[in-house]
Amino acid sequence: MLELKNIYWSAPSGHEVLHDVSLKIEGSGIVVITGPNGGGKTTLAKIIAGIEKPDSGSVIFNGEDVTGLSVTDRARKGISYAFQQPVRFKGLTVKDLLELASGGKLSESGICSILSKVGLCAKDYEDRDVDASLSGGEIKRVEIATVLARKPGFAIFDEPEAGIDLWSFPRLIGAFEEMRSERDGIEIIISHQERILEIADRIIVIENGRVKEDGRKDVLDRLIPSAACPVCPKRS
Repeated sequence: MLELKNIYWSAPSGHEVLHDVSLKIEGSGIVVITGPNGGGKTTLAKIIAGIEKPDSGSVIFNGEDVTGLSVTDRARKGISYAFQQPVRFKGLTVKDLLELASGGKLSESGICSILSKVGLCAKDYEDRDVDASLSGGEIKRVEIATVLARKPGFAIFDEPEAGIDLWSFPRLIGAFEEMRSERDGIEIIISHQERILEIADRIIVIENGRVKEDGRKDVLDRLIPSAACPVCPKRS
């Protein structure tokens, strides 16, 4: 269970990005945080992960105040974060990274299963270095794969659709749905993407640093009008 209590955060320029944000996320399922660009979505995700510290307010995870804990300490407690702009690791292969994330050796079929969910072929990628030789889209997929390999109880994905091609995207959606069905955990996804909104169990709209809406079907119907209209064709 995650609880955010009265979170405030301002940029170094002094601009207030988050204003008195309070949320409680418990149980299991997919929670999508969406809203206009610059509204504070990614900042909120970074505060949950421990990348940013709030100016005031508290982050409570499974009953413990983790506001002052680092990213590493939060990861040990079960919070995983997939960056919008992933980090590169020279000298570390994709296979190495996946095995570090999973906590042990992975079989060829295991590596193939994980990478295929993000549209990558294990044969072509497992021995590639996680460095500048990978494109932005490839490194993004690899990082999502590491989160899938870790199978955390609480995972945050910041715009996972970035760098994922049209043909691989259904596999990514399937991976999120598979995570939901196979474990009792929470996936927080920062996204504007319609298909991701449609699989959400809960949608939170952040606008101008505040929680503007919080719900499911009613929020989805407003964000995607055709989902509620019996005349309009359903979007695929």
